[in-house]
Amino acid sequence: MTKTIAIHRQEQVRSATESCVHFGFCTAVCPTYVLDGEELDSPRGRIALARDMLSSNAPPSATAIRHLDRCLSCLSCETTCAAGVSYREIIDGARQYIEQSRVRPLTQRLLRWLVARVLTTPALLRPALKISRACQGLSRLLPASLGTMVQLADAPALKAFAPRNIPPTPAAPPSTRRVALLTGCVQSVLGAEINASAERLLARHGIAVEPMPDVQCCGALELHMGKRDDAVQHMKRTVRLWSNALKTGRIDAIVNTTSGCGSVIKHYDAMLSDHPELSSDVRRVIDATVDITEIAATLPLSTDGAALGLVVSYHDACSLKHGLRLERPPRRVLNNLGIETLDIAESHLCCGSAGTYNILEPEMSARLGQRKAAHAQANQPDVIAAGNIGCLVQISRYTAVPVAHTVQLLDWATGGPCPRGLENFQPRTPAVPDSQALAPEPAAATADNGDFLW
Repeated sequence: MTKTIAIHRQEQVRSATESCVHFGFCTAVCPTYVLDGEELDSPRGRIALARDMLSSNAPPSATAIRHLDRCLSCLSCETTCAAGVSYREIIDGARQYIEQSRVRPLTQRLLRWLVARVLTTPALLRPALKISRACQGLSRLLPASLGTMVQLADAPALKAFAPRNIPPTPAAPPSTRRVALLTGCVQSVLGAEINASAERLLARHGIAVEPMPDVQCCGALELHMGKRDDAVQHMKRTVRLWSNALKTGRIDAIVNTTSGCGSVIKHYDAMLSDHPELSSDVRRVIDATVDITEIAATLPLSTDGAALGLVVSYHDACSLKHGLRLERPPRRVLNNLGIETLDIAESHLCCGSAGTYNILEPEMSARLGQRKAAHAQANQPDVIAAGNIGCLVQISRYTAVPVAHTVQLLDWATGGPCPRGLENFQPRTPAVPDSQALAPEPAAATADNGDFLW
């Protein structure tokens, strides 16, 4: 049965490659093509490689593996494509085919297994982080990917996101909502302060966070590495746990502060289409999942003045911009609190983090990270902000400007603690924001009983 499903999926992906009509709009927005102008590192080049590979049923060539691996899965091409090509389906399917072919050298297979295993298991990631920090002096002596893993442990952003001894904010009485917060397998270890900021912001506005420790990994990381079967197991477990909590009224919504996870969760229906017994549960989870800025845009936020006039270089994480198509809500909620948001040049280009990309493709990733950081700091901001931890870790490696997650700024502006690196900021008269950016957010839809439907 499993083999039949795999063959059917392979044919679906191969069929999707036929929809590419080579308009070429995608080349201008593809980060790897922009860097080097290599056709096989463009979306249409990779689609051609995937089509030939899947049609042949033969082991993938070294050329196909190299150029398909170098894709960031940023989906900038998909949002630009005039023909509506589902590039997400193609690249994930092609990578699954490569992984199942088992043609990589043993050392690469072991590395990829190690990366996937450690990053999706907090109990392993915590000691790995400590070991990496203790081995900083040896990072340049290690093979490229292992050396990068060690170097990432010392990224400035991780110091900014470390947990702090700040008393939790009690939910404003009465607590009108209960939500689940996706803490994330990686973010739960590397970004504790991001999750704490989200909890404080929600609690301050009468929304309590229901602990769900059994939910950790959404499957996104393994999916993008071609390990679809492992990803699906995580997805099935997550869907069952969340759906049960929603059905029983334990929670009303699922709040996401890791946009890379949110982008995949919103496509669980396609990922779990081979499991019709879960279809109603999947739909319930998809409909209930929202990004933290979508909820924030519906709340009566008011500033305490601490962040007035803060100038932010706002980086659109690819998973927010292209995956979730959310560009205005983050800017709007920040602007409404007297924070000035500035766009970054080449905002459509990926920063080079892309899940495990900065580990597995360190050379290309570094070039993209340096390019993104240079554009971000050219605005001369007080801080660089984004809605995804991976982007912030990546950018912080190439700039001295502080970085912060969007929710940290929202928390600070409404009474929470100052993000690390901004302790010396002095409030100032904010620039007059764009009138459209400050347009009132549409009122949240309500059910018959008056409850919010996020």
